[in-house]
Amino acid sequence: MLAQLRAERVSLATVAEQLEISRRRCYQLYHDYLQARARRPQAQWTPGRSGGDHHPAWPTAVAELLRKLLSARPPASYSFAASEVHRRLGRQLARAQVRRWAQANDLAVHTRPARPKAPVKRWQRQAIGELWQLDASPRPWFPGSSIQYPRLDLIADCSRLVTGARLYERESLLAYLDRLPTAFAQYGLPLALYADCHRRFLAQQPEVLTQLGWALKFYDVSLLYAPTPQAKGKVERLHLFWQNRLPALFAAESVNDVPQANPWVAQFREHHNLQEHHRELAMTPHHAWTLAQQEGGCVLRPKPACPWWPYVWSVRVQVRVGADGTVPLGSRHLKISVPPGTKAVRCQHPDGSYSVLGEPPAKGAQPRVLLRYGPSQNT
Repeated sequence: MLAQLRAERVSLATVAEQLEISRRRCYQLYHDYLQARARRPQAQWTPGRSGGDHHPAWPTAVAELLRKLLSARPPASYSFAASEVHRRLGRQLARAQVRRWAQANDLAVHTRPARPKAPVKRWQRQAIGELWQLDASPRPWFPGSSIQYPRLDLIADCSRLVTGARLYERESLLAYLDRLPTAFAQYGLPLALYADCHRRFLAQQPEVLTQLGWALKFYDVSLLYAPTPQAKGKVERLHLFWQNRLPALFAAESVNDVPQANPWVAQFREHHNLQEHHRELAMTPHHAWTLAQQEGGCVLRPKPACPWWPYVWSVRVQVRVGADGTVPLGSRHLKISVPPGTKAVRCQHPDGSYSVLGEPPAKGAQPRVLLRYGPSQNT
């Protein structure tokens, strides 16, 4: 058959049909045949064996986990199902293997949503810490619920390491004041954050800083503003990553609220950073991060030993001590040991506690704490 193909007496499609093989396999055989003919007489050439399927059967736990994830509503994607098998059971599967298994077992076939054509990409920064991208993504994450809970994402522009990801009940200033210092304490302070033109980042009046912008400037972190969502494409693509995985997982595991969801989000973030290869970088985000550090491409600064740290990352309001010597803290009024009419600064912390300062945060000074009140402290 291959000799006739070489003599152009039959077509490649005819050879593939007669031999009951794919066109690709036919090309491979024809290539081997031509090479053998160039070296020795063709009568001595025989095709090699295809090898067959010698992979061992999957353990029962793998099949059970795949069935659970692919039977959820919405069903998990094939790539996410393969990732979960690796994360939970330590067995690496390819997306195509999961797809073939799903088709053979009559499970839901995942179809990728149509995506708009990507714009021209801006290449990443050369050093980790030059730029982090920040954004929130409100979605109905939980099965049977239409409530859109926001998820705050932080991603390093250079290495694609996800430095922060967490669900919140609502997108508030306190949510940002909770997520940012947590990421800074773990990884260090970047030179700049890339965010949109939301009023929490960009004030309406020129030369005026929002409270979040002021907190970042206090520790010399600049704010850069993206004119469109496409301009911060790395964090937008991270949103798609979570949107394709979390709803299916929460449906499969019966996760229905934010406190239950965040431990899962933390596990996924760690697994993504350490184990999943990024398509453009051809390595894991953690490997890219470590490689940049080894090559001297790191401009991160460690968390400063600053006494103002918990007060800078709080919602601050100037209050005046009442005639009865009290200040309002939430729904209560508590007394402090300063004269009535004195101005003070009330700080609301992300953990639900309050502090009252004698003066607002200032570099080179020490905080004068007049009162602390909260769930774990009442002094």
